[in-house]
Amino acid sequence: MNVSRILAAKPTNLVTIRPSNLIRDALALLAQYDIGALVVTNDANELVGILSERDIVRRAVIVDDIMILNVGEVMTKNVIVGVPQDELMNVAHTMTERRFRHLPIVEGKRVLGIVSIGDVLKAQRDAYRGQIDTLETQVMADKG
Repeated sequence: MNVSRILAAKPTNLVTIRPSNLIRDALALLAQYDIGALVVTNDANELVGILSERDIVRRAVIVDDIMILNVGEVMTKNVIVGVPQDELMNVAHTMTERRFRHLPIVEGKRVLGIVSIGDVLKAQRDAYRGQIDTLETQVMADKG
């Protein structure tokens, strides 16, 4: 199974923010959409970073008034990305080993969406459940 199947099942509205927006704006979006990360894009809608709750917390412990900082000052700039053809097991491995929970999916310079580690685990669970159901059906048919 690949990442494109996860994206197909997710809402198509990708929540993005610009690097010039304030962290206050980012927090409002995170709360409004109940998400853990924002894709940061430039005026051409190209990926320039990602801003996660973890990025904000890490910066908040060293800056007194984080709310007035720009997203560009806090975001992760060197973003690891995936493509729709990436296999779920590879994505899960990368996210686990590199210790991040959100992976933007791109095609060329266009951001198609974002998958979370929760999305990946749910897709894997559903695939395993389907395999178990198939095997149980086969065993029952063989007994019958």
